[in-house]
Amino acid sequence: MLSRRALLATTAATLAAPHIARAQDATTLRYVPQSSLNVLDPVFTTGKITTNHGYHVFDTLYAVDAQYRPWPQMAEGHEVSADGREWRIRLRPGLRFHDGEPVRASDCVASLTRWSQRDGLGLVLKARQESMSAADDRTIVIRLTKPFPALLDALAKPVAFAPFIYPERLAKTPATEPVKEVVGSGPYRFVAGEFVIGSRVVYEKFDAYVPRSEKPSWASGGKVAYFRRVEWKVMPDPSVAAAALQAGEVDWVEQPLADLVPMLRRNKDIVVTDGDATGYLGIIRFNTIQAPFNNPAVRRAVAAAVDQSDHMRALVGDEPGAWRPCASLFACGAPNETEAGYEYLRAKPDLARAKAMLAASGYAGETAVILNPVDVPTIAPMGRVTADLLQKLGMKVELVEADFGTVGSRLVSREPTDKGGWSIYHTWWPGSSIVTPPGNALVRGLGARGFVGWYENAAIEGLVEQWLDATDADRRRSLQVEIHRLAAADAATIPLGQFSVPTAYRRDITGVLPGPATFPWNARRA
Repeated sequence: MLSRRALLATTAATLAAPHIARAQDATTLRYVPQSSLNVLDPVFTTGKITTNHGYHVFDTLYAVDAQYRPWPQMAEGHEVSADGREWRIRLRPGLRFHDGEPVRASDCVASLTRWSQRDGLGLVLKARQESMSAADDRTIVIRLTKPFPALLDALAKPVAFAPFIYPERLAKTPATEPVKEVVGSGPYRFVAGEFVIGSRVVYEKFDAYVPRSEKPSWASGGKVAYFRRVEWKVMPDPSVAAAALQAGEVDWVEQPLADLVPMLRRNKDIVVTDGDATGYLGIIRFNTIQAPFNNPAVRRAVAAAVDQSDHMRALVGDEPGAWRPCASLFACGAPNETEAGYEYLRAKPDLARAKAMLAASGYAGETAVILNPVDVPTIAPMGRVTADLLQKLGMKVELVEADFGTVGSRLVSREPTDKGGWSIYHTWWPGSSIVTPPGNALVRGLGARGFVGWYENAAIEGLVEQWLDATDADRRRSLQVEIHRLAAADAATIPLGQFSVPTAYRRDITGVLPGPATFPWNARRA
């Protein structure tokens, strides 16, 4: 993996090299994803690359717009009983899967049942659910033990385990295993015969898909597929991807390297814009069940040493507006932002104090294994900064750098580090996905049922239940602050700052929709 300095030294030569521009093809969108697509099941992983894939292929019963409001998508509408304990959701007529089979309510029941075993909001639904069944082919009936006002928010969750609908035969796959076949009912179908891991992903327009009539906004509204084909071309070298974009060999680069963005902005044929205006929260995530970070005192010592500016500048540079300090696990700028318990992350860290905290923690010299995906330029720099930080603290460090697929495979291991496990992982979460406690995997204390790292805190889970039942806004706010305070005290997740991730595409591509994922519909060639 090139260092930042080496990359900058070679970029000019790379971009100046001659390229053979492809013939303009109005029917195909050529897209460079942030990394290789290794997992095809978006209900098996929270990886954004797989969520982006999911939005090409699958659809959801409800979807949110840019104001976080849920709207019917596959659903035609719903009715709620007077006591709030029974929901009847009616499917739109004419929905079909890519294998030609009609979408039935039984498919939706099986899909939501599987999803509810993976997602935080889904687990809440499962806990409050008396039954979920298909009254007929178009009617889903959900009976609850008590009202669940956030049900539509759960069914419209946009990222990190979005509740996509699968055929029942695939939805019966255990939630702990990825599905073996990719069949959805969305605007594009996955072309399995052209899929090459680490190189190529192909989607073709699904002619039987009937878009809604509403104007599209984020994942909601009419999903009109203007391109006959969408081809993903994996380019691990960001300078090569930028060169291909400038030469017209590709149409869209999902996440150009921050160092290359100013140059791309100067090209009149390229549009550079924020992919998601809500921003992304960079994080350190600890493995809380293995030494040394099964000890909260060790985690707090690391948190005390963190200088967010180091991580953010390594990640996105110093371009104005590219990042902001943020100590809120609920994202900064969101309606319920709070830094309770993590206020000190705003100040310049005291390394001597952090060293004293580590010495007092009982740290016994165990090796901290940092998993770092070198082919994801919006993650890899954070891992290197943390490795340097831990060494300055006096910890033993092993930085394991590999491709995203290899990192993802190891990330699910709950074994000790000397048996294939890990200690620290870095990633980022779209601000839109972490604004409330039930759907925020970073603060939830779900243990083995939760986000990797397996942080467990029964007190937080009790407060989440109270938040769900609260009807008063002030009460919800106070509960959210207390949840954040407890999560900060345990320091299972350390916020590293909030940044924007620009996306870049050729100017002749119009209709690109902003949002927390890549949406292929509405985009067209002018």
